[in-house]
Amino acid sequence: MGIDLYYSAESAPCRNVLFTAKLLGVELNIIPTNLEKDDHLKPEFVKLNPQHVIPTLNDNGFVLWESRAICQYLVNQYGKDDSLYPKEPKKRALVDARLYFDMGTLYAAFAEYYYPQLFFGSKDPLDPSKYNKMDDAFKLFDKFLEQNEYAAGDNVTIADLTLSATVATYEVMDYDISQYKNVSKWFGKIKAIPVYEEANGKPAQEFGQFKNKMGLDFYYTPGSSPCRNVLLTAKVLGVELNLKHLNLMEGEHLKPEFVKINPQHCVPTLDDNGFALWESRAICGYLVNQYGKDDSLYPKDAKKRALVDARLYFDMGTLYNSFAEYYYPSIFGGAPRDPTKLEKINNAFKFLDQFLEQTEYAAGNQLTIADLCLGATVSTFEVMDYDLAQYKNVSRWFAKIKSLPGYEEANNKGVQAFKQLVDMLSKK
Repeated sequence: MGIDLYYSAESAPCRNVLFTAKLLGVELNIIPTNLEKDDHLKPEFVKLNPQHVIPTLNDNGFVLWESRAICQYLVNQYGKDDSLYPKEPKKRALVDARLYFDMGTLYAAFAEYYYPQLFFGSKDPLDPSKYNKMDDAFKLFDKFLEQNEYAAGDNVTIADLTLSATVATYEVMDYDISQYKNVSKWFGKIKAIPVYEEANGKPAQEFGQFKNKMGLDFYYTPGSSPCRNVLLTAKVLGVELNLKHLNLMEGEHLKPEFVKINPQHCVPTLDDNGFALWESRAICGYLVNQYGKDDSLYPKDAKKRALVDARLYFDMGTLYNSFAEYYYPSIFGGAPRDPTKLEKINNAFKFLDQFLEQTEYAAGNQLTIADLCLGATVSTFEVMDYDLAQYKNVSRWFAKIKSLPGYEEANNKGVQAFKQLVDMLSKK
């Protein structure tokens, strides 16, 4: 008859059962159970397991769920010895303690932080306090491993198998395990077990499909040119951002919860499931590197990338900087405009016009993030009625940028918001 296991590769509890069975040499009839298709709610499964959870084991009519109980059962029933789950009371108690730690602390911290958005449709931002719980759990686990080779002593037990399934899921979500030296050393040993890759390593990668459901939190203000260049890059890439509008005039960027994410408390700020990044041009590069279908927007070729980087620095340090020096003191401080600083703007545009003499785009003959960042900056000059027409190459190039499918939504709406802010401040 065999032993049936109702299973999903994405599930860490399912994987720890499979890992245990593989080490024991127990054959399982794997029955894939797709929770997204409600396989677990079918009447025949509910009849088998009224709690309708996976993993569920059916050993010729003996039905059991709760993964750690299943692991214990498999060793007790089919183990050639008790090494994976010792019978000696003290040793067994320590294994049990680590199993409960896995379920109630390490795995629970993961679920509390990630699951609301992964599986329950929450649109709230990830909770930094719950991220801290994950850190705390790993610190404890690292402490447990200070004196022992493995989680519950000096040999592998089912505690290690269940904990490794949980840790593998953290790893897939890009949690930085390397900061815990004892955990890293231990995890390397578990990964070296011959059946690890088949039972846990490869299946855990399937959990990665859920990462995109988390979305990317993007803290921004619509009028900001650096924010708009990120929005434009995301649009061109087809990357969805969870927009978090911060009102800088009301000091929302100074709130403790935001400062915790970004101690420099500036916009734009990207939070990619705990990976926080600011500086808009770095964010644009990251989005292409991490989510681009190809590298066309930010080429990997060293010479091509260097030219894109050069234009990004030109945008920030020369063109955008000349705007800020000339306009910002009058917009935000009511100061008269300085003609010498207007000359810096003119010189910056002359450079950009010269760059565009021989090429279609800012860094060659294809669109890159350099064009998107420069385009956001140039549009801000335009809305301030700076005369772009005097630069024929810039004008030709800028018309192409304006024709990009996502330009209106990602950039033009925001630049109009900037103009409204300028007009409002000028009337005060």
